[in-house]
Amino acid sequence: MEGKVDRRITRTKEAILQSFITLVSEKDFESITINDIADRANINRGTVYFHFDDKYDLLNKCIDENLNKMISATTETNASGETVDLIKSSFLPVMNYFAENHRFYASMLANKGIPAFRERMLELVTSHIKLHIDMGGNNQNYSKELVTQFMGSAFVGVIEWWILNNMPQSPIEVADQLWGLLKRNQVIN
Repeated sequence: MEGKVDRRITRTKEAILQSFITLVSEKDFESITINDIADRANINRGTVYFHFDDKYDLLNKCIDENLNKMISATTETNASGETVDLIKSSFLPVMNYFAENHRFYASMLANKGIPAFRERMLELVTSHIKLHIDMGGNNQNYSKELVTQFMGSAFVGVIEWWILNNMPQSPIEVADQLWGLLKRNQVIN
């Protein structure tokens, strides 16, 4: 029976990922060791190496998994099997996702040893903006690349501020205000 995943492997990987996220929230990424991760997960270091090449591989897989979940929070499949982009109507699903995963995003954004996380998040956001931005009207005299980078940086900056300040406004308030700002700047229609 191919394709069946051993639950022990799934639990072990989850324990490693959760231990890693906890450690990232407590100390600088560069000072975290495989022994730290293994001790926190209550496994031996060989088990960590069985699943991940090193802490950088673990970091990359953790980032990939969570950014993919972020993307999944912005889409759904309709009755005919087509993928529907929820961002066309509201930022609430993605803001709720950030709120539900606050610990992970706060750990990644607060840890100065992990600039790759913010960069990859910005890359995802700017690629989405580039697909949807209206370069007519107020944007017609500007470079699409410059407007895209500006708006992407603004969006990620607001998310970073919101998360690192323990979400001082509700997800719906931030979603509505971001929607209005991006609509006003013709990023969304």
